[in-house]
Amino acid sequence: MRKVIASFGLFLIVLSCSSENTKQPIAVGGPIYGGTLNMLYSDKVNSLFPLAIETVYQQRLSNQIFETLLKFNNDGNQIIPSLCESYKIENEGKTYTFKIRKNVYFQDNPCFANGKGRLLTAEDVKFSLEFACSGLPENKVFHLFEKIIDGAEEFQKNTKKTLAQYAVSGIKVIDKHTISINLKSSFGDFEKVLTHSSLGIFPKEAYQKYGTSIEKNPVGTGAFQLKSWTNEEIKLIRNERYWKKDNFGNQLPYLNAISIRYSKNKKAELEAFKAEKIDLILNIPANEIENTIGTLEEAQAGKNVKHKLYSKKSLSVNFLAFTNHTAPFNNIDVRRAFNLAIDRNQLIKNSLDGQGYEITNGFVPAIEGYPSEKIQQEKFNILEAKKLLLKAGYPNGEGFPEVEIYTNTNVEGTALKLIQELKNQIKDHLNIDLKIVYGGQKERLKAISQGKAVMWKNGWVADYPDPLSFLESFRIYDPTSPFSFDNQQNSDLFATILAEATVEKNDEKRNELYLKCDQMIVDQLPVILLYNDDFISMANAKVRNFKTNSLEQMDFSILFISNSRKKNQK
Repeated sequence: MRKVIASFGLFLIVLSCSSENTKQPIAVGGPIYGGTLNMLYSDKVNSLFPLAIETVYQQRLSNQIFETLLKFNNDGNQIIPSLCESYKIENEGKTYTFKIRKNVYFQDNPCFANGKGRLLTAEDVKFSLEFACSGLPENKVFHLFEKIIDGAEEFQKNTKKTLAQYAVSGIKVIDKHTISINLKSSFGDFEKVLTHSSLGIFPKEAYQKYGTSIEKNPVGTGAFQLKSWTNEEIKLIRNERYWKKDNFGNQLPYLNAISIRYSKNKKAELEAFKAEKIDLILNIPANEIENTIGTLEEAQAGKNVKHKLYSKKSLSVNFLAFTNHTAPFNNIDVRRAFNLAIDRNQLIKNSLDGQGYEITNGFVPAIEGYPSEKIQQEKFNILEAKKLLLKAGYPNGEGFPEVEIYTNTNVEGTALKLIQELKNQIKDHLNIDLKIVYGGQKERLKAISQGKAVMWKNGWVADYPDPLSFLESFRIYDPTSPFSFDNQQNSDLFATILAEATVEKNDEKRNELYLKCDQMIVDQLPVILLYNDDFISMANAKVRNFKTNSLEQMDFSILFISNSRKKNQK
């Protein structure tokens, strides 16, 4: 999957209504044009280049700027054309041919000769997909196409420094608006891979002009484009030549702009929602809802904000990760002891107020059609955990080295309660003291990539609903990447089986191969599974057309803000 790390704690985006709303045109069907969407992020955004995205904060913003060949609909249950208008599959599933839309323009940008965005062509799609196959340091997603697209591995080896004079043999331009992709062998889930948000299409001119600074100079075909970027604010404005229309034929997007600033702390964000200064909170734990909307008495007095609550079963997983190639976690008995010493139900009850689900059936969450119930894993058992710790040479925790567990302090409340509950359980059940290292998301990612972090809480959301989106991170270990996990005990066998799964045509047989990989993770414990949860969002009543899905994706091009603000406040 696109290795988008989930922040340890709450991820919040917040929106507010601009005063521009008072005299704005109304589209056919009722949507209102104009206004600025004001958002708060709890972590700084340092890149909007899709191939280098590392956090969910960056991804959700990048998705408004860039578009992919294919996408999932807003309900997340169907793959639909995006930048292609149609496609066909031939050659026994090995050749995909895409017809590129003829009315799509890149956003205006100085990288173009006259500053005006030009028409998208098949050459742009070829350049973007080849970049995703490259060995350039800006590309973080080569794993998506490795061993899948014909010629991708050879291209990656030859493009460590430049793309010049090389091409991926399996990607060919047929004509100005047609491109074909030839696979090494048939891969039934290739369409899902092409929905990956990191595969947003961008023009060659942008990379030629900006080079490595393209991370802060995004140029795509999406509904919004970059206007300005400072330490305090990122501002996106409406792409006036956006190609897409709504069901009534109205030009999208409805909003004029999106402004992204940064929150000081959780309390300030919750207070802002209660004061109707902000209009939407994403990934809000259920135990914070009452603190946000107020008590029953406040509701009866008309003091709480009018709102709508949204809840979706999320295709996400939360877990503990380690550096398994060095002591003490290079010992499987130590990892098993930690795994058996964690009472997930108590963890969920004490830190999440019961709003979570103990993981009992493998690393891959409940994806439709995937028989995760076949996975067998060990249950909470303090006595067995102590025996394993004794076997590892640490009787009752004696002689166990100091271990730091990294967390993200850009958020408060539930996040810190969870890490503290983990610390308490390990102390009570194994007599081992963990040292909590407090820092922001940036510091935590740096510690992981530099090998300084020994243990950290982690999590992510699927980029597409398929087991491969979760299992890919265990295939090849990259110690410099916070999105790659040390699976050295069975890495060769794991990689072989996973490669077999990608070319297996029969769904049942492919799932059996995925199950073998999933079981290896459960048995060898390169990570320790904790819980799944729901994606809970709360919006002010005036935020309209807000939609999300189990992939936690959002399309702000269809969002608008009702100008009934004053009416709601009465």
